[in-house]
Amino acid sequence: MIPTVSAIIVNYNAGPLLSGCVHSLLASSLAIEIIVVDNASHDGSLEDLPVAPHIRVIRNPSNVGFAVACNIGMAASSAPSLLFLNPDCAFQPGAVATLLSALQSAHQVGMVGGLLVNEDGIEQGGGRRAVPTPWRSFVRAFGLYRFADRWPKLFYDFHLHKQPLPEGPIEVEAISGACMLVKREAVEDVGSWDEGYFLHCEDLDWCIRFRRKGWKILFVPDARIFHALGACSRSRRVFVEWHKHKGMLRFYGKFFRRQYPGALMWLVTLGVWLRFCLAAIYLTVRRWLAELGLIRG
Repeated sequence: MIPTVSAIIVNYNAGPLLSGCVHSLLASSLAIEIIVVDNASHDGSLEDLPVAPHIRVIRNPSNVGFAVACNIGMAASSAPSLLFLNPDCAFQPGAVATLLSALQSAHQVGMVGGLLVNEDGIEQGGGRRAVPTPWRSFVRAFGLYRFADRWPKLFYDFHLHKQPLPEGPIEVEAISGACMLVKREAVEDVGSWDEGYFLHCEDLDWCIRFRRKGWKILFVPDARIFHALGACSRSRRVFVEWHKHKGMLRFYGKFFRRQYPGALMWLVTLGVWLRFCLAAIYLTVRRWLAELGLIRG
């Protein structure tokens, strides 16, 4: 089989969600090569995978992070279109073909993403968004986006999911790394995932680099993907928050250090670590209360 799409799934203790993700790909009418890159899972999630010639499993001896695992899977792939996918995603019928059609709609289109929805069908944040610059992140963190109706340019919210769904594919600044379909030709031009990130913000990094090289990014509302957001990180929430905030600082420093005064970037750094400390305290206290049976986990 000559694959049309290489699906690269980075797995870490995703449980039965991984099998559900793979089965949703197998239901597609397209010729899809499936490559599961496992970051040393210990939950038996690989044992439930179907056995087929076009399904490969690459087992890393340790958790090397999302970006490194994506690059490992990409190096082992062969199709002209590469689908990077979280194991907690499942495609609705026809969604992969819809994404591929959008990707092939014009030469300049280098990356596309679909409509990420919760189990109740409500759109999640992150599937279509603007780049979260330090100022936009400040606006979001302190709720100043509530003033966007009066001063839209000043208090613009980088999350776009509260806007009405477009009737068809539209160009956006960024999509979610939970589901990204890209052209291999574009990757060869832009470069691989930045392995300096362990978890979080590497998708935003790639989106900026794609756009700087002239490649368009499309959000495709007709391609619906169920995304069990956070299902793979519930057991290590403080660990995830640490790498999320560390990734934020790398992202800000890499792309915005020269655009903002040094004092402001210092305040941004301070704000990021303060936010992490508050999140870690909240999650730790919540875990203790859950262990005592005072709240639900």
